[in-house]
Amino acid sequence: MTKRLSIFPLTGALLFPGLQMPLHIFEPRYRALVSDALARDRRIAMVQPQRPVEGAPLFQIGCVGRIGDVEALDDGRFNVMLEGENRFRIIRELEVTTQFRQIEAELLEEPDDEYLSSVERASFEREARRFADAQGYSVDWDSVTRLDDISLIDGVSQIAPFDPAAKQALLEANTLNERCELLVQLMQFFARRDSDDDRVTLQ
Repeated sequence: MTKRLSIFPLTGALLFPGLQMPLHIFEPRYRALVSDALARDRRIAMVQPQRPVEGAPLFQIGCVGRIGDVEALDDGRFNVMLEGENRFRIIRELEVTTQFRQIEAELLEEPDDEYLSSVERASFEREARRFADAQGYSVDWDSVTRLDDISLIDGVSQIAPFDPAAKQALLEANTLNERCELLVQLMQFFARRDSDDDRVTLQ
């Protein structure tokens, strides 16, 4: 199924189906994007540009989000909560007269009833604890253990402090198991980084 989507290209920001992303919208073109979305179907497509420059080519995979809660400020800015729905693959970028970019995209079917084996889950949680301790993060592990597999893996993928290419690889992973394995590899790689390097990179 193909669909015309209005996009918000944002480096380092990933949205996964079933998860939420808060956005503060202040640039005029993206205020126009939100206003247009609210007047139509409340949907915005999040996708990373390949480089953090104006008009840069886009990565092929992103995620459609539906605007849930919205706060319209007096000066025209918005605070919105975007709720992830479907990943998509870009077919082509469209020539448009709007301030914001638009694409034709194929909506991707998301696998149903994915889960990790007990060994995979235990291995991930063990590596996540090591990673959090090494980075000095405070984590409520009791809450983590109560999360279902998809919420855990996709949630960590969405907020992990990796570079854009690494985060994109997580979004593009075809299955939950593949994403879990990649996350473990990235956390291990990050932990081995040079002390003067502040982020992991796949570039």
